[in-house]
Amino acid sequence: ALLGWWLVSAIIKPLEAAVVASKRIASGDLSQAIPVESSDEIGVLMQSMQEMQASLNDIVSQVRQGTETITSAALLLLSSFVSAQIVNTATMDTLETTVIGHLAVGGYIDSYYGYNFNRPASGNVPYFVSSSRHNEFAINLAYIDLRYRSSNIRARFVPGAGTYMNANYAAEPGTLKNVVEANVGVRLSGKRNFWLDVGVLGSPYTNESAISKDHLMYTRSFAPENVPYYLSGAKLTLPINKNWSAYLYLLNGWQVIQDNNNGKSFGSQLEFRPNLKMLFNWNTYVGDERSVKRPDFRTRVFSDLFWIFKPNEKIDVTSSAYIGWQSIDNQSTSSWWQANFIGRYTFTELISLSARIEYFHDPNGVMQQSINPFNRFQVFSAGACLNVKANHNALIRFDVRNFTSVDPVFRDKALNSTSQSWWAVMSLTAWF
Repeated sequence: ALLGWWLVSAIIKPLEAAVVASKRIASGDLSQAIPVESSDEIGVLMQSMQEMQASLNDIVSQVRQGTETITSAALLLLSSFVSAQIVNTATMDTLETTVIGHLAVGGYIDSYYGYNFNRPASGNVPYFVSSSRHNEFAINLAYIDLRYRSSNIRARFVPGAGTYMNANYAAEPGTLKNVVEANVGVRLSGKRNFWLDVGVLGSPYTNESAISKDHLMYTRSFAPENVPYYLSGAKLTLPINKNWSAYLYLLNGWQVIQDNNNGKSFGSQLEFRPNLKMLFNWNTYVGDERSVKRPDFRTRVFSDLFWIFKPNEKIDVTSSAYIGWQSIDNQSTSSWWQANFIGRYTFTELISLSARIEYFHDPNGVMQQSINPFNRFQVFSAGACLNVKANHNALIRFDVRNFTSVDPVFRDKALNSTSQSWWAVMSLTAWF
């Protein structure tokens, strides 16, 4: 009897363990180890089940990785392209990228030769930071764009160099002078696609960014040159519906990475897309702007509205208008404003012609102080730009501008005050 009981136990118990293990695998639980306690036929069976479970684990892992890779690639491509609708060119998210798993890599080089007919002695075209060197071949902006994205985390690092970085980041300390963007974000709600991003961020202000390839003209208007090209702080993304999106900002200040006072600033962006061909964007900013350079500055209030319209494949138009108020200690509040209109007509797939008119009004020198003392900055500008596609990812451009001021805020080659200035720029830009 004892021998019979032992034989039954030796056979039945391992079989029961095999049945339990097979049911667990069938239910999708591959986490529990399958013990192999003998080398007989039942032991061989358990070893086979163990190997089967390991193989299933590998398959599940590969499928999961493949799914995450596809999802990540789709999200990265979605953040890089908005092919179904008009692009908000105030952002710098339009660069083509190579996707490798969760990582996307891109690059951008903007080279130029500029000539200002007033021949500035400093070699810099006054009142501009973009493509502003006179009578020399130079790199306006070159950068590597590194992006990471999974379903709930995203990050971006964009180190840059060029004359734009030298001019626009001069006040930033140390290595911060070379940070175009550096931020990390977390998804707060999967269903609503709410995101919180923190770090050095791109700016939503005006219809132009520092990325020349995205714009109808090669050179920048007065509008973007006098608002932040970058911001440092936190950004909350709040999609409302398919037509409306909102963004809220808590910032160190007006285009600063390292804060220049103890206060924080607030910004907002409201984007409206009535259809696939048109976009309206309204931005605001409120913050304390006192600094070592301007200790008399207090609260700044700013509002910016722009419009982008592409009715067909031949025509592109955009317009921007903004106004700002700067409170100054022991003085009345000063205001400044600007308006511009830019259009482009495409003749062939390779050739197009753009034109711009604009006016910038800052008589009290809040944003632009005249290089000629006591003269108020009130300037009209008009220009044209020939655009030639050298490839799907390269542009050759010829941009010519005239400036006419109410007061003589320019200087000619003899350093005499003048109300006129002409500027011509040729550029070759590529992205990959």
